[in-house]
Amino acid sequence: MSADEQRPVVSGLLALVGVALAVGLVTGLAVLAGAHVLGLGGGHAAVAGDPGATMYLPKPQKTKASDGPSITLGSSSTGSTQTSSPSIHKPKKRISLQSGETTVAPMGRIDLTGTYPGGEGAVLNVQKFSNGSWQDFYSISASVTNGTFSTYIQTGTPGPNRFRVIDSDTQLTSNEVKVTIR
Repeated sequence: MSADEQRPVVSGLLALVGVALAVGLVTGLAVLAGAHVLGLGGGHAAVAGDPGATMYLPKPQKTKASDGPSITLGSSSTGSTQTSSPSIHKPKKRISLQSGETTVAPMGRIDLTGTYPGGEGAVLNVQKFSNGSWQDFYSISASVTNGTFSTYIQTGTPGPNRFRVIDSDTQLTSNEVKVTIR
């Protein structure tokens, strides 16, 4: 008996390893050739110290202050010169409130909408004028999104009712709206 016949498991394993290496080598070469044909081959990346790299950063230098204005405005068509510098006015934040209804039945829906430029994200609480002062109307509120807000209320108090909204952070109030409950 030969040495190979005495160890059949070792011989089988060596044959398997040999076949796996041969298949892997052929598959690897096929993938490499396919990538080259398809143009999937990677170029070369710039390496630190590569003489072909072209990144240039100039040394910082101090600059001189400008003598003239930073902004140049167009000239007026009348030809007159303006002696005072232009001023920039911020638009005053103002809450504008409208009611969708002027008269409703008791517990009828009253739509309240409005605008609040510059009040993005503000929470506006609804208030009702009652007993000589403004009081929060339960816990009804509206959030400002894109400068607008909307909510609705219901009340059973007969007669004319006055409502407004108030910014809970800045305490800025809107105009009042009147709704009659018949």
